[in-house]
Amino acid sequence: MHTERFDWDLVRAFLAALEHGSLLGAARALGSSQPTLGRQIGALEVQLGTVLFERTGRGLLPTQAALQLADAARAMQAGADALARAASGGTAAVSGTVRISASQPVACHVLPPVLAQMRQVLPDVQVELVASNALSNLLRREADIALRMVRPDQASLVAKRIGVVGVSACAHRDYLRRRGTPRQPQDLLQHELVGSDRQQDIVRGFAAMGQEVTSAHFAFRTDDLIAYWQAVRAGLGIGFVATYMLREDSAVLPVLPQLKLPTLPMWLVVHREIRTSARIRAVYDFLAQAVPSAL
Repeated sequence: MHTERFDWDLVRAFLAALEHGSLLGAARALGSSQPTLGRQIGALEVQLGTVLFERTGRGLLPTQAALQLADAARAMQAGADALARAASGGTAAVSGTVRISASQPVACHVLPPVLAQMRQVLPDVQVELVASNALSNLLRREADIALRMVRPDQASLVAKRIGVVGVSACAHRDYLRRRGTPRQPQDLLQHELVGSDRQQDIVRGFAAMGQEVTSAHFAFRTDDLIAYWQAVRAGLGIGFVATYMLREDSAVLPVLPQLKLPTLPMWLVVHREIRTSARIRAVYDFLAQAVPSAL
């Protein structure tokens, strides 16, 4: 790639296409036209010497090369945003504390590396992280920004969908070596299962598959999602966890890939009136760019 002729607009076009999945959606987001976006992506592919998108009837399908470049491109976007704020004299305002609320798994497994990246871009911002599944802390002003799996319906909150979390059935390889690997969904009832205590999503999921289960079917039950993950890692049985967790332990293997488990949207939530705060807006914009790749 010829860095001396590098054009930042090409990266903006790439990111927009990646986020929206089509030239039309990307063009609308950037206030441009489809032909212009198509030319920009083509120019970037020429500069990089690789194909970034497969053109299909349903839109743009990112190649493996595109996915590998996504993190670096988002970091460039965050850096460009920070540069724009500095050029407009907003640097002094982008400092202080921002309090973020997120569910326990997101707070423990998704956000730490994202916040480490953000530290490089916003070095004068301190973060307070609250691991909580309740929206009430945001409504009571106990947090500035929240990451949630459910879209809030309160008029005072603004929510932006920034990604989707997949769910995988999985088990530790030692368990599978000991008990065998299920081949069909109905095989699950012949296995030791890791389930919830009072939360009923897993039971409802089995019911949707036409399988009635009770708490007695689960060898281990907990509503604490970190304890749940550790139970799966320890080989207590087959569990159902966010797919992003699997990258943390190569000994935990997905099973039943044909099992269509529901996906969960990820919402970035903020108070309507405090989006005007420079530091909160800066953190909000960074999370909107960085969290999708972390999922």
